Amino acid sequence: MKTQNKSQSKSKVPKEGLYPEIIRKNYLGSQKLLNKKAVITGGDSGIGQAVAVHFAREGADVVIIYKESDEDAKETKQLVEKEGRKCILIKGDLTKKAFRTRCAEKIKKDWENLNILVNNAGIHTSEDTLENISDQQIQETFTTNIISMISFTREFLPMMNEGSRIICTTSVTAYRGSDHLIDYAATKGAILSFIRSLSANLAEKRILVNGVAPGPIWTPLVKETFEDISTFGKDTPLKRAGQPSEVAPAYVFLASEDANYITGEVIHINGGDFVGG
Repeated sequence: MKTQNKSQSKSKVPKEGLYPEIIRKNYLGSQKLLNKKAVITGGDSGIGQAVAVHFAREGADVVIIYKESDEDAKETKQLVEKEGRKCILIKGDLTKKAFRTRCAEKIKKDWENLNILVNNAGIHTSEDTLENISDQQIQETFTTNIISMISFTREFLPMMNEGSRIICTTSVTAYRGSDHLIDYAATKGAILSFIRSLSANLAEKRILVNGVAPGPIWTPLVKETFEDISTFGKDTPLKRAGQPSEVAPAYVFLASEDANYITGEVIHINGGDFVGG
């Protein structure tokens, strides 16, 4: 389901549920990522789109990997190019090895090296009971959210050098669970372990691996997958859901030189939920 004016920027947080705010009008780039090259999976809408636009405002060129929505992807490309940076769109299914290989080959041909990989693509389906979660749903959720992430990262590692960054999107559900997103929360827990394990593995090569764990954030996926969004985010201490524009700056930080001494860590952007780890 499409939302209206979702790329519009406001100086204040817009009324909840009307549209996702992608970047604040008063967000000033400071060339933190000047001439960097970034790949963002799931970069056509929501958090991924916001990360792409923030990276562009900070001086980076981006590749957007997306599965279905040509309209959203084209909008992201326009927003990136409006910032004066290049944007390459690659459409396909990340769960397919042939597509992952094709992505890596194309980007290596165009760029040779990669500075930033943002593993953001993911899906979830809300179910109230475990009995309602089919084997097909479990397999699709795990294949999309974590298995493909590991394989996709492996494809790009040969292009990454000292100082490169890998940033993975996990979730607050990795820490506190979710009674209606059981399989999804399990994949996000796996992503958390992947971040910690890969960061230790790549530390000697000085490739930094970190994550961001959003809480309830307004994205098109929320409206498409939840029947009742009237209470979405209201159980946080701040009593509201967050905006993509409030999440993306964390990715900028982790991708920049400001985070040179950080690896294996996760930034929590969840409206005040206290989580351990």
